[in-house]
Parts: sequence; C-alpha cells; structure tokens
Amino acid sequence: MANANAPIVIVGSGLAGYNVAREVRKLDRQVAILLVTEERGDFYYKPGLSTALAQKKTPEMLVGTPADEMARSLELTLLADTETTAVDLERRRIVTSSGQFGYGKLVLALGADPIVLPIGGDGAACCLPVNDLAGYARWRTRLASARRVAVIGAGLIGCEFANDLLHAGMTPHVIDPNPLPLATLIPPTAGQALRDALAAAGVQWRLGTAVSTIERAAGGLCLQLTDDQTLAADLVLSAVGLRPRTGLARACGLRTGRGIWVDEFGQTSAQDVFAIGDCAEYGSGVLLFVQPIMLAARQLAKTLTGASSAIRFPPMPVIVKTPAHPVVALNPPPATPGAWSAESSQDGVVQWFETPDGQTRGFALTGAATQRRAEAMKRVGA
Repeated sequence: MANANAPIVIVGSGLAGYNVAREVRKLDRQVAILLVTEERGDFYYKPGLSTALAQKKTPEMLVGTPADEMARSLELTLLADTETTAVDLERRRIVTSSGQFGYGKLVLALGADPIVLPIGGDGAACCLPVNDLAGYARWRTRLASARRVAVIGAGLIGCEFANDLLHAGMTPHVIDPNPLPLATLIPPTAGQALRDALAAAGVQWRLGTAVSTIERAAGGLCLQLTDDQTLAADLVLSAVGLRPRTGLARACGLRTGRGIWVDEFGQTSAQDVFAIGDCAEYGSGVLLFVQPIMLAARQLAKTLTGASSAIRFPPMPVIVKTPAHPVVALNPPPATPGAWSAESSQDGVVQWFETPDGQTRGFALTGAATQRRAEAMKRVGA
C-alpha cells in the first residue's frame, strides 16, 4: 500500500533525473525527493563532452553545478556514490549500497551504457568510451600524450568527437562498416557532403571496414581492420552507440524490450514506477537525445504531483555538432512510405522526405543549409 508521506525517489543524476526533480519542484515545494546516484551527483551537460576540446574546457570546467548546490537548490536529499542494487515492488522500496529506502513514486533515470564491440587482441581493453564525466576525464588524461587517435564509429558521437579532435590539432582516423557517416540518421547525399567536408578539414575516413583486433605494439596500438589493412594509434575512442540500462528493471520483473517499457504517462508495467531518459522505451522507441528528456520531464512531473499528463513528442530534429559541416535532420516515422529528394543549395545539402501524396515527413540539412531549420520544421507541420 502506498504511503502518502513516502518520497519521490529518483535513481540517476543525469539530465533526466535532475530535470524531473527540477520540474517537480516547480509544481510542489513540499513533497520529499530522494535522489540516488552512482556518480558524485554534480550536474553537467553530457552532450557537451563531445565538443569540450574546441571550447577549451577541462573536466572540472564542465561541471555546471556541484552536487551539494544541486541538492540545496532543489531541496532534495542526495545519496551520491550509491549503487541501487534492487527494487522491491511489493514493499515499495529500493535496495542500495547505503541501505533500503521506501518510495511513494519511483523514477528510474538510469541512462545507458556504451556498447562494447567483440574486438579481439591484447589491446582491446584500451578502447575508451566517453559516456560520463569520469570517462571524459580519463579520455583527456590519455589524450595529453597521444599523437594518433582512432575513432571507432561514424555515428553522431563519433563524428562530433572527430570534429572536436581537429581543434586539438590532431588528425583523427574514423572507422565504420557503413559506407558513409551518420548512415542511420541521414540519407546518402547528405552523408557524402558530411564525409567530404570533414575530410577536407582533416578527418581520415576508414569506411566500409571494421576493427577485428587491437594489439599492443611498440609505441602504441595496432588496429587490424577487416579489409586486411592496419592502423597505428596511440589512443582509441569507442563511439559505437549506447545500450539502455535495463538490468535493474528486468530483475524486479518490469517489462523491458530494448529499454524499460513505459506507457503514455511514462509509467512502467508496475504502478507508481516510472522511467525516463535513455533507459526508457516509449511507443516510438528509445530516444537517446536531449529534447525528449526535457519534454518528458515536464509532463512526468505533473503526473508525479497528482495531475496525470500524457507525454506527447512533436517532431524533434537531431542536431549534430560538427562545426566543419553541421547537420540537422528529422527522420520520417518508421515505415512511412515515400522517398528522399534533393534540392540544390550552395554550401550544403537540402533533402526532403516526401510521401506519395506530397506530404513532407522528414528532412536533412547540412552545412550552411542548416540555417533553414525553421523553414524545414514548418514544412513538416511542426
């Protein structure tokens, strides 16, 4: 049975967790909030990790608000450096490394883990993912003594880090099995424009191949590629995507798929247990971007404070932070019939996804054409 005085418990201190707490506080200054996190609890803007070199920001400078100040300003109890090991749905409590805590409503803002590729060799463990502030600190420490950097993955994060490395005077080698960068996000014509612009800026592409092994070698690492080529590197960044953290949810019996299943109100398959952010799976799938977090947090806070409010996502374009050739893209909903067309544009690419009856359901803008974002959003009816 629910305890009316039990707190809202939030597990996770990323953008999702803290934004839920912030939105709840806008609506209710009295309800108790307990936020539990494995990290230190400092607030930082995670998408800024892939552009921090260009901005000359150290890991310490990326902290926007220290943990104690976050707890004070949001009037919440913060349990930092605390692992949540189990959720007891029947007793309505979480089990952590700091003890057990009851909840009135529970919000799982667990985030996602970097995907680890099955790469062989005695140097495979040297691949560094950058998914949090601690990972970025390790990356910057290793980067200080590196001359040759390989980036595995030409998706959004890989392209952003490659562009950022250019600002450090490095020549990144980007490896991906797809023939073009951002292959799952933008159509080929836009991908070709991004590839060519970043190549002109200094990025070395190794597309259409993958890393099979990484061996330690004199003075660094040797990457064996599937096209029988090799690549020498001092540092290897793994940027091949994220996998939602679902283990805690599965262990307590919550419904999971790729992420933790939630309904239109953000509630999981258990009453008064919610999920948000990278770990959540909505009707439209897992949404590993910032805008869905901000929108969902606002509506979820209403539900948590007694006014159930459905989460509705409008068309949300993805912005790729590659200053050498920026990209803004909106993919059509899955299974939408139609085709991509290209429009001539100076210093960039403009592509529209149109249905057989002439409706525009998606777009891809690159380079200077990204300035037409407002026009594109209007064209898709947003």
